Amino acid sequence: MGDFNRRTVLAGATLAATGGVALAQAPARQKGPLVWLDLDQQELDDAYDQSKYAANLAQIVKRYATNSEQVRARLGAPKRLAYGATPIEGLDLYPTRKPNAPVHVFIHGGAWRSGLARDSAYQAETFVHAGAHYIAVDFNNVVETKGDLAPMADQVRRAVAWVYRNAASFGGDPNRIFVSGHSSGGHLAGVVLVTDWQKDFGLPQDVVKGGLVCSGMFDLKPARLSARSSYVKFTDAVEHALSAQRHLQHLNCPLIVGYGTLETPEFQRQSRDFAAAVKAAGKPVELLVGEGYNHFEMPETLANPYGLLGRAALEQMKLTPA
Repeated sequence: MGDFNRRTVLAGATLAATGGVALAQAPARQKGPLVWLDLDQQELDDAYDQSKYAANLAQIVKRYATNSEQVRARLGAPKRLAYGATPIEGLDLYPTRKPNAPVHVFIHGGAWRSGLARDSAYQAETFVHAGAHYIAVDFNNVVETKGDLAPMADQVRRAVAWVYRNAASFGGDPNRIFVSGHSSGGHLAGVVLVTDWQKDFGLPQDVVKGGLVCSGMFDLKPARLSARSSYVKFTDAVEHALSAQRHLQHLNCPLIVGYGTLETPEFQRQSRDFAAAVKAAGKPVELLVGEGYNHFEMPETLANPYGLLGRAALEQMKLTPA
């Protein structure tokens, strides 16, 4: 929802609350020079700051953690598997009981600055009960990498490569690996999906059999122009290499793209444009719009096998809800 519509709604609510008597309004802000599309600098900064559009951010993030604790109480503690040499380079595996089962790998968000695999357990039951292993990936945040996104991209790619090479060791089918991600994790999942697996890892090009990216960023140029550049060291090389939309020749699986109607205008546009670019490239893509969902509520629909994303993810994996 854009700024104009939000102001209109707020104005209507004010009139209703005051019996139709308009209260004094602060003078309208004067729009500055355009920085990206029709957005000036403040509008662009706000469009890459979800807190400006989700008043319940803190409650939902807390819900991720508490619901994850409840899932662990039901499923048991995950198996911790190392995909790299450092402590953060680990995976939380929530196994299914079915043998040679497909694997769903989830990459968490957090504006590249926060988030842990343990707080993404709340989605595990959707997959475990349907007969798939669920894996949440841990990786460094951009503060720890001193502003560099490249090590984070390398970590999530290595994590997926590790899953492919080691799936049989935990009862997984290496030929049925699926990847999803939300927000900055949606960005990183997009990077995973356009990896040249043969060149970079000596693996088959179709390591990933299906992808789901929710509320992500797929071209980094506008993010680079926003306030996110205060903590991310964007360069021309990073912008190009980590903009999934610019490397669709390496996309080798069906894709689901989702976003909510209460997200920032830029996150909505990023998803629409990415889906359109994939379609224009002649590759299979499905665009899902969560009516009435904000940025942080969207991944919760992946925790419900009958939710917008949960249903789509299971259908992509050819699974049915338990």
